[in-house]
Amino acid sequence: MSLTLRHSTLSLPAGPVWLAARLAHAPDVRGLVIITRSTLDDEETARERAISDALNRAGFATLGLDLATPHEDERDPDLRYNTPLLANRIEAALAWIDHQPPLHGLARGLVAGGTASGAAIRAASRSADRLSALFCLGGRIDLAGAGPLGALALPLCVAVSHAEPSRAMMRKAFELIHADAAWQDIDDTGLSSPAALARVIPTLVRWFEHQLPGTTEDTPDGI
Repeated sequence: MSLTLRHSTLSLPAGPVWLAARLAHAPDVRGLVIITRSTLDDEETARERAISDALNRAGFATLGLDLATPHEDERDPDLRYNTPLLANRIEAALAWIDHQPPLHGLARGLVAGGTASGAAIRAASRSADRLSALFCLGGRIDLAGAGPLGALALPLCVAVSHAEPSRAMMRKAFELIHADAAWQDIDDTGLSSPAALARVIPTLVRWFEHQLPGTTEDTPDGI
């Protein structure tokens, strides 16, 4: 699908801070996918760009969202583990989207990785009316906590490397989920490898093509 996208750099209010965000949007998109990150390093920047480009080519608008400010990222490395705070910031972004007329009516998906995965599940468990599907690129889904994992009501796909050190904890957390959930194994190079990311991105795109309302694609193999 070919779209003429408008790219905007934004600042979104989240309590006492403003979060940087990057919106790619066109009037005829099929949905909006929010791509979160809890750290601002070059690897996360490259990952967001690759995911956003692939989703844009598939006809989706994207909103890249920084869950930490540059000052916090530099001065407070433990912030990325503050799952309740990061979840509140995701919900603040969802509330901001609610008040943007160009985005009204769009089905919304959410992508998270690293410690943001736990925050995304925590936020999604309280935001079933604002989201339609969730995709976690590895990350610490266990940090969401047993309550939010069990309360999640959205379709979820978790892509996990065989080399992931917290894989066993993630699997135990995954088993607490009662919603429609898929576990996708990735080769041993892990998600830090550009080659591995390139292989999992098509799965991510197909997940949202299938799960977001108004689409008709069949469930992809392996999901």
